[in-house]
Amino acid sequence: MILIVDDRPENLISLQKVLQAHNFEVDTASSGEEALKKVLKNNYVLIILDVQMPDMDGFEVAEAISGFSKAKDTAIIFLSAVNTELKFITKGYLSGGLDYITKPVDINVLLLKIKTFYRIYEQNRKLNEVQEKLLEEIEFRKQAEHKKDEFISIASHELKTPLTSVKGYIQLLQRSLKRDDKAVAQNHLEKASIQLEKLNELIVDLLDISKIESGKMKFNMKPFCADNMVNNAIEMLQQSNPDFKISKLGQTDEMIFGDEMRLEQVVINFITNAIKYAPGTDQVNVTVNIKDEKLYVAVKDFGIGISKEQQQKIFDKFYRVEENSNRFNGLGIGLYICSEIINRHGGTIGVNSVPDEGSEFYFIIPTTEEEILKNQI
Repeated sequence: MILIVDDRPENLISLQKVLQAHNFEVDTASSGEEALKKVLKNNYVLIILDVQMPDMDGFEVAEAISGFSKAKDTAIIFLSAVNTELKFITKGYLSGGLDYITKPVDINVLLLKIKTFYRIYEQNRKLNEVQEKLLEEIEFRKQAEHKKDEFISIASHELKTPLTSVKGYIQLLQRSLKRDDKAVAQNHLEKASIQLEKLNELIVDLLDISKIESGKMKFNMKPFCADNMVNNAIEMLQQSNPDFKISKLGQTDEMIFGDEMRLEQVVINFITNAIKYAPGTDQVNVTVNIKDEKLYVAVKDFGIGISKEQQQKIFDKFYRVEENSNRFNGLGIGLYICSEIINRHGGTIGVNSVPDEGSEFYFIIPTTEEEILKNQI
């Protein structure tokens, strides 16, 4: 848009009509003060500014505009019928003008200049867009590299912890066997088995994320009973966590289409996290139902909860809540893997949570092959 600034109405009207006839969007101001107010509120590609105005002349207006950050790319053309001497033209350029035209104005020349300024403005705008995109890409790649390095460091630590524990328990087991102390040996063996299971879970997660990255994560899609899948996950985790009461709310006998093993993996991850991030509690609720040909599964705990800001990132790859990273082990990829599994089923995954009151993780997926294919991301 072009702003014409002139204290004489006849000049404003005539120039406005000419520019509008050439398809330029035009705004007007009849004083320097009005022009400054409009520049603060609107964006202009070009300002055509009369020099000789009462109260505030064109030079003063231009100097004031040059101090506005939002108008730094706005071109200014001075028009003057009186101040045509070289010193005034020089002053115009020093005041921030890109051109100085003396009256009477050759309208064809003015139009050519305006079109040139528009073309330069458009080129600069595109260059700025490209520059911003490049900077965003660089920032994204720096952050990605940082996350990758951080993940490698975390993964090394997380894998080393259970491995070191297993070595320690094996040494204790060997000593117990030498003393023929079978009860103590059995205890050490059970603890070593627990650590090996943790190590196995970490390795499975690492393999899964590698398959996701390479596009080689396989899915065995076929009909199965959703209720049985949820029951299996609950039963397995109830046995390994006898102090927790894992309650199932709702049920369904319907068959759905999907990868039973992968979906069970999601439910297990939800329940495992519900137990892990709810120290001092002993209740987890698992809800399952089918409505409008969609399976809904949710796992609710009564633990530490997640803030609104963190809820937006919780399914991102390698994301770990900073204040919890030292209290709870993990690679920060479990929920990312879950989200990829649900995406492959054409569904949605999410969380509802209130800090210090608990979290409810859920997924919703179509139950038929046709709907899954239609909704796949």
